[in-house]
Amino acid sequence: MTKFIKKSEITSKWYEIDANNAVVGRLATVVSKILRGKNKATYTPHMDTGDFVIVKNIEKIKFTGNKFQNKKYYKHTGYPGGIKEITPEKLTEKNKPDEILKLAVKRMLPKGPLAKKQLTKLKIYSGSDHPHISQSPVVLNLSNLNKKNIIKN
Repeated sequence: MTKFIKKSEITSKWYEIDANNAVVGRLATVVSKILRGKNKATYTPHMDTGDFVIVKNIEKIKFTGNKFQNKKYYKHTGYPGGIKEITPEKLTEKNKPDEILKLAVKRMLPKGPLAKKQLTKLKIYSGSDHPHISQSPVVLNLSNLNKKNIIKN
């Protein structure tokens, strides 16, 4: 018999990830697994068992190949002919490098109200300072998980 976790039994931890020279897609997969709670033995698909994730130094995130100039994000306004596109290069010019990671993580989560709730547990900051020091987050080193997660310059 499968044991499902109750809401009172859920405990959330805080993780801190440094995005300095991190590959966007690889960082997004690690973050989305933590947000959903798939890194825990108590994972339950229909409940928010995930943890909080703090990503710092988001302005130093990297793409492989020519994706920084060539990748396109599409959205539709709802009107005929209302498709809009933007590249990661233009997002960083508009001082919105956090939107790059947020879009990648959002599209890795399942659609629905639960995913919106899980996405609120993602905290993205440019620079190395963040206001969540009192939560004493566990520092997660991406290069220890896989050497391909970080681009060497």
